[in-house]
Amino acid sequence: MTRWTNWAGTASASPQHVHQPRNPAEIAATIERIAAAGRTVRPWGSGHSFTAIAVADSDALDLRHWTGIEQVDLTSGHVTVRSGTTLRELNAALDALGLAMTNLGDIDAQTVAGAISTGTHGTGAKLGGLATQIVALELVLADGSVVTCSATEKPDLFAAARVGLGAIGVITTVTLRCEKSFYLRAQERPEPLEQVLEGFHDFADENEHFEFYWFPYGKNALVKRNNRCETAEPLSKVREFVDYRIMENVAFGGLCRTGRLMPRLVPSLGSFASNVLSAREYSDVSHRVFVTARNVRFTETEYAVPRESVLDVLAELRAVVPTLKHPVMFPVEVRVAAADDIWLSTAQGRDSAYIAIHQFIGMPYREYFSAFEKIAGAVGGRPHWGKMHDLDAGVLRTRYPHFDDFLRVRKETDPSGVFRNTYLDRVLGPA
Repeated sequence: MTRWTNWAGTASASPQHVHQPRNPAEIAATIERIAAAGRTVRPWGSGHSFTAIAVADSDALDLRHWTGIEQVDLTSGHVTVRSGTTLRELNAALDALGLAMTNLGDIDAQTVAGAISTGTHGTGAKLGGLATQIVALELVLADGSVVTCSATEKPDLFAAARVGLGAIGVITTVTLRCEKSFYLRAQERPEPLEQVLEGFHDFADENEHFEFYWFPYGKNALVKRNNRCETAEPLSKVREFVDYRIMENVAFGGLCRTGRLMPRLVPSLGSFASNVLSAREYSDVSHRVFVTARNVRFTETEYAVPRESVLDVLAELRAVVPTLKHPVMFPVEVRVAAADDIWLSTAQGRDSAYIAIHQFIGMPYREYFSAFEKIAGAVGGRPHWGKMHDLDAGVLRTRYPHFDDFLRVRKETDPSGVFRNTYLDRVLGPA
């Protein structure tokens, strides 16, 4: 048996069999054999989901040998990429072609299939998550058949599989709508939290990409604004190393470890971190601005709430934090996204704000996460599929208008539950 653990250490598994197919034919044959034997299988990505979504008790499908770009159309900007490719590898390959993704999150370690299947997103009031940039998908279904889908070919399958949780089939290739490479100017600086909250909706609308980090117990927020520009003026290698490697990882990691050892110091440490935030401005190729190194490990939950509710949710969260038995060491991240039409997308049918809360690895988090889940739930919040939450199918059905449409497609494509696991049994109901 191979022991598998996710990045945060919140999920682990020891599957009986680990398969490493190298092409769609091998993927299909593997799934067909597993189904015929009455076993289950889960595809593995990079382990960056905090939930047990990738846990495989019987068989695991490791696609690390199925990577790279399959096809490029420079006229349309459509790029077909193999599903085991990481976003880091994809960004580098697109850069070499003079292309780029329109929007990205701030972590690039995920595989393409894992990122889209769990609803990974960036920030931008007029932009959707990664799955909204998909033109077509190729999947292997539970019976070993290989199918393609798009907005015009098998549109229901397309609506389900773009954020499919690995429950519809194993994605083999993803065709993405890319564009010509572009530069982003990043403006990052501390601002008074009250000022940021007061201007939140204006800031979100005025900038192509807007987000902020609130440090509990601090008066300042770290605000990030990214907008397109014509030239690159990157940070010096020394400044980049000091700001991102030393301050945001080594120094902040040291503060976190101190807080874990001496929890009574956490409010003071959080206030200190908020007060020493520094400002910087630079421009670079888009993916180098979108993506940030994340070496300090944490646990996380994130909810998408209707954008009009975000300030109320944050006000309640701010009131709860001082009452917690265990203090909070990590900042809260707030982003925005446009409504989309993907059935299980957290932004389906509504403009959304994303509130992500974190706790340093090894520090108690359940009371904090549970309190936030209740606050977000009161406004119909939808949990990120790859981040920790306690909701089940009964509750999630009330949050997603197309929940039963998704289950219908799941039943059609995987009637025997070949792709099921305990996590999917909870959030989708038994296959």
